[in-house]
Formats: sequence, C-alpha cells, structure tokens
Amino acid sequence: METGSPILLAAVSLVSALQMGYLAARVGWSRMAHKIMPPAVTGPPEFERTFRAHQNCVEFYPLFLVILWTCGTFFSEVTAAGGGIVYMVARQMYFNGYVNSTKKRLHGFYLTVAVFFSLALLSTIGIVRLMLLQYFDIHH
Repeated sequence: METGSPILLAAVSLVSALQMGYLAARVGWSRMAHKIMPPAVTGPPEFERTFRAHQNCVEFYPLFLVILWTCGTFFSEVTAAGGGIVYMVARQMYFNGYVNSTKKRLHGFYLTVAVFFSLALLSTIGIVRLMLLQYFDIHH
C-alpha cells in the first residue's frame, strides 16, 4: 500500500456504507414491528416515516460519495473526511428525527445541506485551482 493512499476517504466511505446498512435494517425492523410485507411501502405513519427517511438517505448517498471523494482528491483529504463525519452525524439526526415526526427531521436536514454545499464548494475551488495551474500555468 502506498503512503499517499486516501485512507481517510476510504474509512469515511466504509463507515458511511455501514451506516446505510444500519438504516436499511431499521426499515426491516419497522416492517416486522408493523407486519408490513415487501413490496408494500405503505402502512402506519411510523413505518412510512421510517421508510421515507431511509429512501431519502439512499437518494443523497451517491451525491455524498462523489462530493466526498472530489473534495478529498482536489482540495483536502482531512477536510473532506471531517465533513464526511459531520455528514453522517447529520444524516443520523435526520433519520432519527424523521422516524419520530416529520418536523423533527429539519435540524438534521439543514446540517446535511450545509455540509453538502460546503464540500461541493471546496471541491469546486480545488478543481478550479488545479485547472488554472495545469492548463493556464497560473499559480496562486
């Protein structure tokens, strides 16, 4: 293994994948508790909120991974990994809040969006900086 390997990005990616597995299990546990057999996705409000919270996390996940790795590659691996950890905490806050009440999801959602846009902005800065250096020989 090279010393320059993106170990922090890999670690955050792995932990986030495990988190996604845990959230999927929560949907399964909710199915069992409410006796909802697949492929049904409707039922008591508690089940529907759990299912929807997980589905929203699934929808955001590919975007998160792209932005995490782009920021870590072109801006700073440490910054990206830190942002990734905050993102996972925010997603857990979102999920737990949503399961309890749709209004309780908002704190986690706002934190998720803040981290998402921060990492995207830093990714853009890193890419533009490298493009200026590599293609226009402009040094900062």
